[in-house]
Amino acid sequence: MNETQKSKRRARWLFALRRYLSFFLVMAFVISCCMVLFLNQVSQASGLVFSQDMIEKAAKLTFLNVVLLSLLCTVIDGIRRKFMIDRPVRKIANAAQKITEGDFSVRIAPGNGIDSANGFDVIAGYFNRMAGELSGIETLRTDFIANVSHELKTPLAVMQNYGTILQQPDLPQEKRLEYARAVTDTSRRLANLITNILKLNKLENQQIYPKAETYDLSEQLCQCLLDFEGVWEEKNLEIQTDVPENVFIQADEELLSLVWNNLFSNAVKFTLPYGKVSLSLQEKGDYVTVQVEDTGCGIPPEIGKHIFEKFYQGDTSHATQGNGLGLALVKRVMDIVGGDISVRSEVGKGSAFTVTLRRKKDETR
Repeated sequence: MNETQKSKRRARWLFALRRYLSFFLVMAFVISCCMVLFLNQVSQASGLVFSQDMIEKAAKLTFLNVVLLSLLCTVIDGIRRKFMIDRPVRKIANAAQKITEGDFSVRIAPGNGIDSANGFDVIAGYFNRMAGELSGIETLRTDFIANVSHELKTPLAVMQNYGTILQQPDLPQEKRLEYARAVTDTSRRLANLITNILKLNKLENQQIYPKAETYDLSEQLCQCLLDFEGVWEEKNLEIQTDVPENVFIQADEELLSLVWNNLFSNAVKFTLPYGKVSLSLQEKGDYVTVQVEDTGCGIPPEIGKHIFEKFYQGDTSHATQGNGLGLALVKRVMDIVGGDISVRSEVGKGSAFTVTLRRKKDETR
């Protein structure tokens, strides 16, 4: 037996002794008081006078009763504690130990005894909920690290390969410029990936707080769309807009610019040359609706269910053009500002993203 086990055994004996002494003192006080009152009443009622010998015998008998009753109560209390306290505490402690060791699948079964609806079952219920949340967070963390590693390795490998080729002394000037542009574009995508990761991390950790200000949404939408003019002109895209003037809303202008830039970027990026991108803004009472529609490749229904998840790329053929974080940023911004976003898409015909926002901040919240 090692020192730790000896220490635990001593602690258990000391605890049992303290319980016994507690019961002994309580029993001694209660029984002594009852005995004195009983003898006093008998003496007054019958006029008897108890001798010293009778008093000593009564005292010894009382003491023996106190000892036996204290021992009996200690045993009963020990059995009660073993099944109703020690066992559930041990189950919770063992489960907590597994949690600290990284096993988030552990769960505590509810008690089935006569006192199953006790406080320990309440603790077990909250513990199971906590374990479930930790399990989900751990899964997300593992997937996030794996996805980030993959997304970082791809552009780094591209830059490394092109950098090696650029070192060849006999490389034609035309190829040298082409590879240099490829390195620049890849490094820009890598920078955008890191920027989006940092933004998404701040949004998810609630380190960015929305600042509601009244501003012209019509002007913001047109300005964000114009930022992609070079791209749509290069692809000869038809741009159709239905944006009434002077539509004011009360929201965080900077956060919503992330939404419009990502939606416009995807619409222009995944629309083939000579296709069409449409932008519309509608007022519906206390709400405004913004729709960005394109005639791109479209999204299959099974992919549309996951399109707002981090690093999810439904069309792997376009994996080099994005990192799967844009729409996750959009969804998180919508959650923060209290808006809603939905997607309607058909493969081969295009997609339409609809954003719904309150015109003014809800003061009742």
